Amino acid sequence: MASSSLPFTSVPLQFNSPSKSLSSSTRTKLRTRRVIVCPIRASVSEKPSVPAPSVKVSEPGEAKLPLKKVPGNYGVPFVGPIKDRLDYFYNQGRDEFFKSRIQKYQSTVFRTNMPPGPFIAPNPKVVALLDGKSFPVLFDVNKVEKKDLFTGTYMPSTDLTGGYRILSYLDPAEPEHAKLKQLLFFLLKSRRDKVIPEFEACYTELFETLEKELAEKGKSSFQTANDQAGFNFLARALFGSNPPDTKLGADGPSLIRKWVLFQVGPVLSLGLPKYVEELLIHSFRLPPSLVKKDYQRLYEFFYESSGFVLDEAEKLGISREEACHNLLFATCFNSLGGMNIFFPNMLKWIARAGVKLHTELAQEIRSAIRSNGGKLTMAAMEQMPLMKSVVYEGLRIEPPVPLQFGKAKKDLLIESHDAVFEVKKGEMLFGFQPFATKDPKIFERSEEFVPDRFVGDDGEKLLKHVLWSNGPETENPTLGNKQCAGKDFVVLVSRLLVVNLFRRYDSFEIVVGKSPLGAAVTVTSLKRASF
Repeated sequence: MASSSLPFTSVPLQFNSPSKSLSSSTRTKLRTRRVIVCPIRASVSEKPSVPAPSVKVSEPGEAKLPLKKVPGNYGVPFVGPIKDRLDYFYNQGRDEFFKSRIQKYQSTVFRTNMPPGPFIAPNPKVVALLDGKSFPVLFDVNKVEKKDLFTGTYMPSTDLTGGYRILSYLDPAEPEHAKLKQLLFFLLKSRRDKVIPEFEACYTELFETLEKELAEKGKSSFQTANDQAGFNFLARALFGSNPPDTKLGADGPSLIRKWVLFQVGPVLSLGLPKYVEELLIHSFRLPPSLVKKDYQRLYEFFYESSGFVLDEAEKLGISREEACHNLLFATCFNSLGGMNIFFPNMLKWIARAGVKLHTELAQEIRSAIRSNGGKLTMAAMEQMPLMKSVVYEGLRIEPPVPLQFGKAKKDLLIESHDAVFEVKKGEMLFGFQPFATKDPKIFERSEEFVPDRFVGDDGEKLLKHVLWSNGPETENPTLGNKQCAGKDFVVLVSRLLVVNLFRRYDSFEIVVGKSPLGAAVTVTSLKRASF
């Protein structure tokens, strides 16, 4: 929800020989290091994934990870970053941009430039970490700094957030980080009993809207209905305020979309003509003044709705104004943004899995609810292992936070599956999470949506490799880390969507299109519950 739920989304080195660049103790560790390599399984993705670089499989005691120079380069200054930006957005596309470089360098760790580059980000240089073994170093706040890196190699103007650096941009070492994160923990704990009933109420309205439009037009946009239902739910569940009953009315989602664009536009593709998009959002910042009035309307709504949280903020030593800007960001950018990305993506994967999965989910969900007195409770959801696995698999295969960044606090040795790489203090590290969570050396059939992947003891052991929340699913957010404060909240509302969907319908059909953030889902059929 907060410090890392980003609903969307660094310097050349010269290496000497190991004997010159490493201490004798470090060289001894490298010589004695062992690696166990899991077999690579076949993939049946729509577009074949890049095979991982080959690794010699040796018996314990025979294999060691070699020390290698990080491959790749940044190209000619100014020209190189722009060329990489054009490849990333247009010439290749994001996934192919990374796959082609893995093939070129035969390494999942390499140097490249990340958008936006000139003229928005003066230093676009990163060391990319594109496997499940190297990626988690980005979570270790003892090794990486997270200051002003929430959106990557650039930071949006604080004019978009009331002049404050919001929690998501703070490193845990900064004094305000713990106070603001504690405030979000307070909010989630104090309103936890409202989550299930308010979700049921708001998403019942969503389903009724979809049904009405299907009857009239034969199709209905899930995005449009979800934007409004999601915002109403968050406002009602977290703050006890119903937006339609306030001066904000139904304008919240449209105001939020515009405000979010001004922050993450430099790393999005809106589908505009290439050179128009390059000049409009990738080369220069959009002026914050253009959304000042829109943001003020949102701020006033949250200030009027969150009095009890602002009282708590003052007790923690946070001004009411700073607290309100943080609550707005956590709700509208982190939480609603994540729901607007992940919910359509999850529906896409469930729809593609077919009627057999739909029937199994409907049976499991309805049976668990009946056995709990016909009421949906937390206890009832714990008796739905397939449903829980489906949500985790959605978070694994298409995490709502695809990009992660961190700046090395000190010289580091970073391991991939087949090598050790030396990174210098101050270098920007970048991880593309979908490659880490679809690592074929960790997950069998890694490119497939496997609904029951996380069922049972063996499945639960894999949860440590589900990393969507800026940390492993098996760990919890604390005041001292950057894991999402609302990690459990996001999992809960995602489960509630699946539960309420299959409590009401036996099956559904959709058409999937593209949008700047995830999938554009149009519902074409809803089969009402028959048992």
